[in-house]
Amino acid sequence: MIVLQVIPELDAGGAERTTLEIAEAVIAEGGRALVASAGGRLEDELAALGGELIRMPAASKNPLDLWRNMLRLVATVRSEAVDIVHARSRAPAWSAKWACDRTDAHFVTTYHGTYNARSSLKRRYNSVMARGERVIANSEFIRDHIATEHPFATSRVRVIPRGVDLVRFDPEAVGEDRLAALRQAWALDPQDQSPLLLLPARLTGWKGQREAIRALGRLQDDPDVETPRLVLAGDAQGRQTYVEELQALAASENVAGRVFIVGHCSDMPAAMMLCDLVLTPSNEPEAFGRTAAEAGAMLKPVIAADHGGAREVVLHGETGWRVPPGDPGALAAAIAGALALAPEDRDAVGQRARAHVIAEFSTVSLQASTLRVYHEVLNSQP
Repeated sequence: MIVLQVIPELDAGGAERTTLEIAEAVIAEGGRALVASAGGRLEDELAALGGELIRMPAASKNPLDLWRNMLRLVATVRSEAVDIVHARSRAPAWSAKWACDRTDAHFVTTYHGTYNARSSLKRRYNSVMARGERVIANSEFIRDHIATEHPFATSRVRVIPRGVDLVRFDPEAVGEDRLAALRQAWALDPQDQSPLLLLPARLTGWKGQREAIRALGRLQDDPDVETPRLVLAGDAQGRQTYVEELQALAASENVAGRVFIVGHCSDMPAAMMLCDLVLTPSNEPEAFGRTAAEAGAMLKPVIAADHGGAREVVLHGETGWRVPPGDPGALAAAIAGALALAPEDRDAVGQRARAHVIAEFSTVSLQASTLRVYHEVLNSQP
């Protein structure tokens, strides 16, 4: 089986990580894994797995580039005898669909987000992600969204939650040397024993960094709570103005010395082990909530926004807590409540979180389910 995945770039992100995981599964089954993409920091990992990068401007939405990418994909499908083209983003998905229409390759999509549609034209543009012979939804939430937005695709949807690599995200595998390296890289005072909060997400407004800083400001004013430190770990992706806005907000909330904007983190398991709580307070619904699942695998309770796929990952009061999105006061109250728990009670929340992730959200399960979808497509009648 030869599978060509199409994704804009290979930088940090859930879709990108899933691309590598599926490449690994295809290769382990004896197939070839090709990835059409503009490339990025995960290129070396793809190569190490045995995957093959086909470089093209897959991130472009320029109609001329979409057409040229279609021609490139047609040539690749024919020259490499590709069986399945699996698209993971809208613009390159159109190129991929047109290429499959002109060849014998099967077309599969993964619907990675809610893809807001404020017009019929935008809904039409989004609809390509529901036009695969099989449409993978990465949560029950996304399945329901597809049913509402694109009811024609309902029978072709298969729910496959994103997976967590339980070998990589294993608390027993993180040694003190990795923790010490992060403390040094992030300029954390090793003598400061105050609670540490981690918000791991790229720096963009909808991920909730503003709300987290405002929540920290409220905790600063609470005499009954030791003010935590907050690490914002994520790539700014060129949004320097937003970084400066967050710095100014921390200063205005009188917590500038408690907020650490550290950029991209390549050792997220260690980052999660270093912290006491993980925050995922996104203002818009997450399609799945992979960060929350990874935190759970590392025995860390999560405080998440109460919408989207997070409702499937974070079981309120059992594996973490959910709060109304965009509400710094509620977030501050949840943080205070979690930190007020006895250590053994907070540890019990973390233990339940890991058990939930192992049962529902492993990478092995994701890989096996996706391969089943591939075989289902290959064995289907034209």
